[in-house]
Amino acid sequence: MRVLVTGSASHLARVLLPRLCLEADVSQVLGVDLRASGFRHAKYTEVQDDVRSPELGRHLRGVDAVIHLAFVVLPTSLKGRPWHRNGHRALMRDINVNGSANVFALARAAGVTRIVHLSSAAVYGAWPDNPPLLDESSPRRAMPGFAYAEDKVAVEDWLDAFEADAKPGHAPVPGVVRLRPHVILGPHAQPLLRWLLRQPFYPSLPDPQPLTQCIWEDDVAEAILSALRYPHSGSFNLAADPPLSFRDMQRARHALALPLPFALARALHRGLWHISGIAGEPGWLEGMRYSLAVDSRRAERELRWRAARSTYECLQRLRAASDRV
Repeated sequence: MRVLVTGSASHLARVLLPRLCLEADVSQVLGVDLRASGFRHAKYTEVQDDVRSPELGRHLRGVDAVIHLAFVVLPTSLKGRPWHRNGHRALMRDINVNGSANVFALARAAGVTRIVHLSSAAVYGAWPDNPPLLDESSPRRAMPGFAYAEDKVAVEDWLDAFEADAKPGHAPVPGVVRLRPHVILGPHAQPLLRWLLRQPFYPSLPDPQPLTQCIWEDDVAEAILSALRYPHSGSFNLAADPPLSFRDMQRARHALALPLPFALARALHRGLWHISGIAGEPGWLEGMRYSLAVDSRRAERELRWRAARSTYECLQRLRAASDRV
């Protein structure tokens, strides 16, 4: 099997690429990113290219499966540009949505038979009417102002039409797997997320506390490999159990975790966002007010996948990794 990985210099790719190259059924791995990954292996080669480029099609010739990781998480991660929210947002949207559509369309034209798209549990949004556990049939309702989640929803909306476009005389539609992991933790996790978790604060919210989840980065990599091994298509939630409140997560990580009035947390967060954007959009914080927990049993049944680390183990491992820094 020949596999192409977009976003090959991303945080998750650092975990996935070594494991992918150890797979006996994988003969060649091609990485595509604007940055060099630094990864080396006899099976691995990489090219520097933009996911929006029409020239990407030439790299897809002879490829059996595409793993699509390329995605801008924060507008401020777009290097070489002065901080300006509107300009960054437009470029982020272009890369995330139009870039993803370009990859999928060119993959179909090249005869790729399988696409694994890394979506996110953020597509569901944290809303007051969420059930205790959301399954894959739950509506996609991104939090307003949370650009990452809005773009993940837009890509999935595009995929709905893409998968429905099976017509005689047209190129076959590849089997598409949409993986929806919850917050990914680990040594290679998003730096903003690691920074936030290092702070000994949590927003003070009324009981019952809203519940959330996380997942260890190696477990996400294993789910991607499972998506290549098994023929099932569709959407799959990925999360560790049990769901916990952010308050309890912080108390598990810090000997002295301090509550911060939500109004004050909101004001501080919005101030940092407007000044420099370093704390992420306001939607990041607003999403903590209500529960967002997912049911991963479909992945267990069809992909033979289960999170190897519980929520508590994820937090312990992250704390140990932070202590080593």
